[in-house]
Amino acid sequence: MFETLFNSQLVVARHRSGPFALERERYLHHGTTVGATDSTQRHRAHILLRFARKMSPGDREGVDAQRLEDIIGAISPSPTPKCALTMVTIARPWLKYLGWWYEPQRPEAFVDQLQEFVRWMRDERGLAPCTIEQWRDRVATFLLWCRQTGRSLATLEPEDIDAYFVTYGAGRWSRVSARYVATMLRVFLRHAADSGLCQARLADSILSPRHYRLQTLPYAPGWDDVQRLISTAASDSEADLRDRAIMLLLAVYGLRSGEVVALRLDDIDFDRQQLRIWRLKRRQPQTYPLVASVAQALHEYIDTARPAVEHAQVFIRVQAPRIPISRRAIYDIVARRFEGLDVTLAHHGPHALRHACASKMLAEGLTLKEIGDHLGHLSAESTAIYTKVDLAALRQVGQFDLGGLQ
Repeated sequence: MFETLFNSQLVVARHRSGPFALERERYLHHGTTVGATDSTQRHRAHILLRFARKMSPGDREGVDAQRLEDIIGAISPSPTPKCALTMVTIARPWLKYLGWWYEPQRPEAFVDQLQEFVRWMRDERGLAPCTIEQWRDRVATFLLWCRQTGRSLATLEPEDIDAYFVTYGAGRWSRVSARYVATMLRVFLRHAADSGLCQARLADSILSPRHYRLQTLPYAPGWDDVQRLISTAASDSEADLRDRAIMLLLAVYGLRSGEVVALRLDDIDFDRQQLRIWRLKRRQPQTYPLVASVAQALHEYIDTARPAVEHAQVFIRVQAPRIPISRRAIYDIVARRFEGLDVTLAHHGPHALRHACASKMLAEGLTLKEIGDHLGHLSAESTAIYTKVDLAALRQVGQFDLGGLQ
């Protein structure tokens, strides 16, 4: 591997004669297999050699955060924050790859209760996986707060729930979020009470803040702003070709970020001009006509920019490891590009494009039922949240056209 990266025999010899040479070479070979460039690999090799020279044989038994800091300090007694961060971001993944990284395992708060709640949501309530994940995270946050503040489910009082909203939620949640958390906690505490884990009266003691669901304007950007957003990905670079296809899917079809992440190569039928989407809420596939602008963007990305990897998912990370992108990556892509447009929005993530899609369709004269079907909604009430627009838009009935996104 060293011979592949370096032309100089002296440099190769220096890397081979250094400590933990086999371990460093194994990791570099792994990096190449997951798509790291040669320049990235050479940088890693130099950093790992410096790091390995300050390690001891006993580090094979495990390196914790303090030991990592000590090794970096031995390399440079007064490293700059940038230098220290570089060392950490390269050395720690290497140690994890070798199984040498030691991270104390902190038991999750009330792990048994949490697992039982997840089982109940999945097996008895039949909730969608994305809903289960969201509720699990919210409940875990609440249970962790209970543990950190010395509280237990068995002894919880209504005053403790109030304290959670005041001390933890203040500054974190909007009124809508607080209402959502209140609903989630009522469900969880009713389930916990049925299992004998807490008092039955706790759930009924939680009052949601008053909030009319349609009282505020949506955070949808205007269609002109959507067009400007798409135009930020106009080059032929891999990142722009990928991001352009992603943003078109979000805007034209109103997809959720998880639905974009889950899109597979065999879901796209260019010959029949069809697109199959696995709708997360409905938990079933939905077939759409493949709009020309979206088809072109997907075709350009897949044929000219998408790396040759074994993964079936369409969208792949630009940097190593070359694996399918995450929902968080979808958010970062859209938010980062919105930030440069000087658009005033409550939120800059992919859901804003879903709102824009719904508002555009309503302005074109489609019914809430038609819009709901397009967005993969289960109820018209859900669709109404996306379509709070100026009343004048309700009178603009015309042919449905999400054009202008070229």
